[in-house]
Amino acid sequence: MKNRLYYGDNLDILRSREYFPDEFVDLIYLDPPFNSNRDHNVLFKAESGADSEAQITAFEDTWHWGETAEDTYQDLIIHAPEKVSTAIEALMNLINRNQMMAYLVMMSARLVELYRVLKPTGSLYLHCDPTASHYLKIVLDSVFGPTKFRSEVVWKRTWAHDLGAKQWPAMHDSILMYSRSLDWNWSPTYIDYDEDIKRKNFSYSDERGFYRADNLTGGKAGGSEAYQAWRNRTPSRGRAWALPGYRRLPDWLKEFLPSEKLWDQMGIHKKLDLLDDLNMIHWPLKENGMPRLKYYLDDRPGRLLGDTWTDIKPISAHAKERLGYPTQKPLALMERIIRASSNEGDLVFDPFCGCGTTCAAAEKLKRRWIGIDITHLGISLQKHRLYDMFELKSGEDYEVIGEPTTEGAARALATDSANEGRYQFEWWALSLVGAKPVGGQAGSRKGKKGADKGIDGIINFFEPSEKGKPKAKKVIVQVKSGKVKSGDIRDLKGALEREKAAIGVFITLELPTQDMLKEALAAGNYESDFWDKRYRKLQILSIRELLGGDAVDMPPQHGTFKQAARVKSGDGKSQRDLM
Repeated sequence: MKNRLYYGDNLDILRSREYFPDEFVDLIYLDPPFNSNRDHNVLFKAESGADSEAQITAFEDTWHWGETAEDTYQDLIIHAPEKVSTAIEALMNLINRNQMMAYLVMMSARLVELYRVLKPTGSLYLHCDPTASHYLKIVLDSVFGPTKFRSEVVWKRTWAHDLGAKQWPAMHDSILMYSRSLDWNWSPTYIDYDEDIKRKNFSYSDERGFYRADNLTGGKAGGSEAYQAWRNRTPSRGRAWALPGYRRLPDWLKEFLPSEKLWDQMGIHKKLDLLDDLNMIHWPLKENGMPRLKYYLDDRPGRLLGDTWTDIKPISAHAKERLGYPTQKPLALMERIIRASSNEGDLVFDPFCGCGTTCAAAEKLKRRWIGIDITHLGISLQKHRLYDMFELKSGEDYEVIGEPTTEGAARALATDSANEGRYQFEWWALSLVGAKPVGGQAGSRKGKKGADKGIDGIINFFEPSEKGKPKAKKVIVQVKSGKVKSGDIRDLKGALEREKAAIGVFITLELPTQDMLKEALAAGNYESDFWDKRYRKLQILSIRELLGGDAVDMPPQHGTFKQAARVKSGDGKSQRDLM
């Protein structure tokens, strides 16, 4: 199976046995949208569903009680496993019909399906915050069973902010981990020691590096010899010479030792002699001080990581990986989870994949992946990210299911006013040319607010500067799903000049007029000295052409310039001549 992205409601997609058979997935991570920044009283205020139904079907970054939530609640009571329906009924009696209950009902329906598709050795990580984590634990206990709870990871995502509230400032998210069975895939995680720990604990050094000196005596005897003097040193009363097990010794040291079987047959004094000959014994300067065993810093895997993570920072405003998606999680966070709970080749699944951090981390770590998102903004950002990071192309390196594949389907998408079709069409069209969307509201079907200044998306590429270093250039993209005219091309030309962009691309659902084509032709060319090629400065591409395989004519985006820039010529030829 190829890696996949699905567009649509994840509950409908999950219920398809064709797409998601039983016990299919190795690892699930989900970060469901939930607006916990709203006033706590508002979250628990009873709602009438009439005014909010459109919002819940659109998966806004808050949930509301409406017809869909009511139907899902009734379905859970009647058809869900007994413990799940009992838990949901109890929660309804506790908190009534409101935003919080809508969130819990909709999540419960999805968690039942996620449990079904998870392999027996698999695990699930649910990312939430303290506003709802205690309720979600009840739901997860009812779905997985209370004995399948593994961890509640506390991720410190920010510093304390003094906002004048009479409470402790919120600084962390919770990540609830559950396993499908009692035999789950797991690898411990180690992180580098803090510098102060290194200085305090590994304070000695020799030609091999920094080390700490540990006791060579213990409370358990290994025969009478263990209590006897060695090198004029005798263990204190009740103590005996002791060494770690063979398997706990560093691999490099074992190359100088006999086999494990012979090692076990040796007397304790012979073992100590051999270790001393290999300079593994620390002798204190103090007269009659007890010798100790050397533990080198480089031999340690690091500090064993627990369930409190303070070393992964949130994505800053200037971070390279930032895609402008407010709920975007750091790549390092996903890499840690994937490494700990899956192996290379395993299948990782994110049913609320947003801008695709889970899929990107899985690809980086050589796992297979599946993602689902209900907005074309999310799918478009993921396509851009996968190409930008790995040069993966939709339709070739992975599948996208649920997108338009014909001109008629594209037209239907653009005219679907109930789902903000104009914006959905725009984001989908941008993904056809690999453009990064400009604006858009994360987790919403609604488009950006305010004027877009004639730019819907951007494609970046590089040209060499006068000093031969990479200099960023951009292609601006505008998308139209309605009637078009030559004035649209003149407007794009104005945006091109204002933004000092290299190329402008106009994507249209309707076929362009002759006047539009003439207007674009009159704009001239962008000339690339490095590639020794001319590119049309204004390009018009119809959806029909894009679905037929046409693309933006522009300089290469990835790899080629960096490779060319490293070429060194011995006979004075330029890099362009070499290419």
